[in-house]
Amino acid sequence: MEPTQSPPPPVESAAEISRRKFFEALCFGIGGLCAAILGLPLVGFVLAPLFRKTPETWISVGKVADFEKGKTVNVVIQDPSPLAWAGITSKSGAWLRRTEEGAFIAFSVNCTHLGCPVRWLQDAELFMCPCHGGVYYEDGAVAAGPPPHPLYRYKVRVENGDVQIKSEAIPITTTI
Repeated sequence: MEPTQSPPPPVESAAEISRRKFFEALCFGIGGLCAAILGLPLVGFVLAPLFRKTPETWISVGKVADFEKGKTVNVVIQDPSPLAWAGITSKSGAWLRRTEEGAFIAFSVNCTHLGCPVRWLQDAELFMCPCHGGVYYEDGAVAAGPPPHPLYRYKVRVENGDVQIKSEAIPITTTI
């Protein structure tokens, strides 16, 4: 028996080759266009915060007479650059203390470990982070736990009898 030979592959004409290359180029072009349409907004979303300047504004938190000397109280402040959909999350807080000399000190409510809210314990004169056991002295310095830095201090001024806090981006470092 003689081995059977397979027929030779068909020879493509020049018209078929150019048609194939056209559709190949069309597929690559449409794929590239789709990738650009989907990728550009993503790149913009990732890079936009690098170029956006956060506004720093002075926020009035009350009259000087509203704050008792030596007491630390929580005051509500507004994020200076809330996103349109932020809603109530654009509100933040600060721990404000009127010193015996009549000046004011304001601390961020966010722990410098992972940003958890700290609370003021008046009797112990300490700031406590309930999440990971961070403890801060009344001057904001780290007393115990994992926080790598003292509490962030806001700038405070008295303008026409109003106590004002300079609202700005809070640097929070994360270490585990």
